Amino acid sequence: MTISIGILDQSPIYPGSSASEALAQTIRLAQKAEELGYQRFWVSEHHDSEVLAGSSPEVLISHLLAKTERIRIGSGGIMLQHYSPYKVAENFNVLASLAPGRVDLGVGRAPGGLPRSTQALQRGVTEPQTLTEKLVELEAYVNNQIPESHPLHGIKVSPIASHPADIYLLGASLDSAQLAASLGLPYVFSLSINGDRSAAIEAIQVYKSNFQRKSNRSPQAILALSVIVADTDQAAHALAFEQKHYKVYLASGKKATVGSLEQAEEFGRQANEPYTIEEKTTEVTRGSKETVREQLVDLQRLTGVDEFIVTARIEDFAERVRSYERLAEALNDVETTLLGG
Repeated sequence: MTISIGILDQSPIYPGSSASEALAQTIRLAQKAEELGYQRFWVSEHHDSEVLAGSSPEVLISHLLAKTERIRIGSGGIMLQHYSPYKVAENFNVLASLAPGRVDLGVGRAPGGLPRSTQALQRGVTEPQTLTEKLVELEAYVNNQIPESHPLHGIKVSPIASHPADIYLLGASLDSAQLAASLGLPYVFSLSINGDRSAAIEAIQVYKSNFQRKSNRSPQAILALSVIVADTDQAAHALAFEQKHYKVYLASGKKATVGSLEQAEEFGRQANEPYTIEEKTTEVTRGSKETVREQLVDLQRLTGVDEFIVTARIEDFAERVRSYERLAEALNDVETTLLGG
């Protein structure tokens, strides 16, 4: 059995640290991930945040590509609802031309911030489109395959990349699984946001059974999760403080997931409509190398995923790096290996 595995880093700004230090740690972590043989390294997009430094994945990806040599670098993900698909395609075609065959374009469905930052990002934007319409247009632009029916048929996205970025849809629900399947895109289910394993299993089954094959593309399912590996189970539990996330449900039917109660309350206040908040415990796979290896193998059997992309939420950077080192060792200790390692 082979497990392919990557890292999602959010450039966290821990107490007493700074955004510059957080981004410097992201660079060092990407280099360490390449050294350890990880398949890919993704960075996230969050706005108006005092605790996460990664607000512009495209800029950070460019720097990380220059600081590494082989590992795939990508977004986890671009919040496409805020942007022109054409401009996103241009950005990623430049990246894919700078580093052919090494760029991933993960697209997120969440706003990546509170209502105020959404308003700021979308000021002046005309001709609103649904996320589905934007995804279809983005893929056409990235691959320079704009159909004749498109109102801008004939336009080119420059530069034309010899190896365009691979597009992934990120989500944590059946809706996102069905959307990825209908568009024939690779799908990433976030177990760290939706901690219900049965929901993950169902979503991935729905995705694979409804996948609309395009050209030679087969369904590709990835499970995103939080993982902490220590020398012993007890040490891992000590590192993995109880992590929470909060779901905000607006009266209009919209919902969002944020990382703290304060953010949830602020989200509701900025939305300026009635809301409710649900506290959830974040799913964390934790333990010694042996324990985590068994859990990941079990998760792969249960879900049938092709790959994991993991995050280690540990405040001490040296311990965070060591957790990723132990994870690599855990998967290399047996027949389960790191793809690309």
